[in-house]
Amino acid sequence: MESILLSIHPNDPLWIAIAFIFGFSVKLIGLPPLIGFLIAGFVLNAFGAESDEFLNTIADLGITLLLFSIGLKLQLRSLIRPRVWGVAVTHMLVITLVFALFTMALSVIGLPLLAGFDLQTSLLVGFVLSFSSTVFAIKSLDEAGAMASKHGQLAIGVLVIQDIAAVIFLAITVGKMPSIWAVLLLVLIPLKYILGKILDKTGHGELLVLFGIVLALLGADVFELVGIKGDVGALVLGMLLATHAKASELAKSLLSFKDLFLVGFFLSVGMTAMPGWSEVLLAGIFILLLPIKGFLFYALFIAFSLRTSTSWRASFNLNNFSEFGLIVGALAVSMGWLNKDWIAVFAIALSISFVVAAPLIQFRDHIYQLCRNHLKRFERTKRLPDDLDIDLSDTKIIIFGMGRMGTSAYKALEEDFPGHITGVELSSLKTREHQQAGRNVVTGDATNPEFWQRTKGLFDDLEGVMLTLPIHSANLAAVHQIEQLGYQGFIAATSQFADQQHELEEAGVDLSFNIYAEAGLGFAGEVKQIKSALKIN
Repeated sequence: MESILLSIHPNDPLWIAIAFIFGFSVKLIGLPPLIGFLIAGFVLNAFGAESDEFLNTIADLGITLLLFSIGLKLQLRSLIRPRVWGVAVTHMLVITLVFALFTMALSVIGLPLLAGFDLQTSLLVGFVLSFSSTVFAIKSLDEAGAMASKHGQLAIGVLVIQDIAAVIFLAITVGKMPSIWAVLLLVLIPLKYILGKILDKTGHGELLVLFGIVLALLGADVFELVGIKGDVGALVLGMLLATHAKASELAKSLLSFKDLFLVGFFLSVGMTAMPGWSEVLLAGIFILLLPIKGFLFYALFIAFSLRTSTSWRASFNLNNFSEFGLIVGALAVSMGWLNKDWIAVFAIALSISFVVAAPLIQFRDHIYQLCRNHLKRFERTKRLPDDLDIDLSDTKIIIFGMGRMGTSAYKALEEDFPGHITGVELSSLKTREHQQAGRNVVTGDATNPEFWQRTKGLFDDLEGVMLTLPIHSANLAAVHQIEQLGYQGFIAATSQFADQQHELEEAGVDLSFNIYAEAGLGFAGEVKQIKSALKIN
């Protein structure tokens, strides 16, 4: 039997090793590894390397699993809110026009690659550059533990609307409309209950992972068969299971596979095309327009009555160029509407936008604090229902992250602090579930400065803060927010590793609880008590 390893080119392990070296190097200086993967692609490109079938395959798998994971965390009703589709559509129209006019102005001064550009071709370039990167935004939100946050859900919703617009454009452009069999996709709606029953029975190990991968790939294939882009199928299949109790667990089980495959995507982006000086110059000029793109997102979110900090954070997640733009640009080249050198322009602009955006996101909240008073002047006085101020003046213990650990802590302290415990959960859906169970839980984000501004009276009687957020960086960010407000009381936080415990303690946490080590100690303690009660030697 022929080994699957024979399908891997001898160079592929070397490319991946180089990606690791660059990813590890940038991590050491505090930047996201994806920047290192992109730089590795550029370096390999400079030495004449080209993306091959293996890298392209794992890149496609990564994007398919990414979109399936997005679907698992995306509530359909979030897309129909005006602050999502209204912002997405308005932004796309305005940015397409602004970039088109700018491109025509550049063509007038005789810049290379722009000779003879008319309004239609300029609009096409503007349309390509109007998209924001789904891969980059989700990766950033995942690393910050902010997928379920308000600004995270806003960003994801806008990205989904953009992706739908791209699919419609591709279908119209190539004349490939969905087949008549596409109506049969409606069968997926009742099928979700069968899929849910299967998911219930998969357990928590390898079957759960395999079920997720099969479902993502199957959804992509089924949609391709009826003339709809496969990535949309993966997204839709994920959305069908978004309300299932095990949706979050399924998404977490796929996380490592998704991240591994996305290394291929970032490598292949850097290796897409070998640019010349003209392409690099033009891409650099487009990068200079990125602030316009980000500012418009911010202004539109504010116009739809969102708070300043939420608008600011969502705008930073969307302020980049998109891999979907590469797909649209490649189609334009294949149709003869653009010179093939434009692929290099779009690839370089995309890559540089990632390199610029990644460190900016890390300093986003610090920049916000410096500009907060100025930015707040543009905030509307009208408040959305889920943005109203919260009276927490009777709270003595506040618990951030109402998952298993947070809920257990709530129950354990309820007897000692009856009526004086408040849980804070990112997901409004989980908040409602806790409220129905009789717990005092509100929706909020401990890492968002605005949350602390709308929690009236929180520090009046507060005796302790417990952080049980699933992402270490989110716990650290919450500690920094609390300390900036001058809180001097008791802070406890969960961690998974010894180095995380050390970081939390250095940040000012009084008690860092290693959930793995302490769980073992707790179990041993319970065994000793049982042996003592039964007088077992």
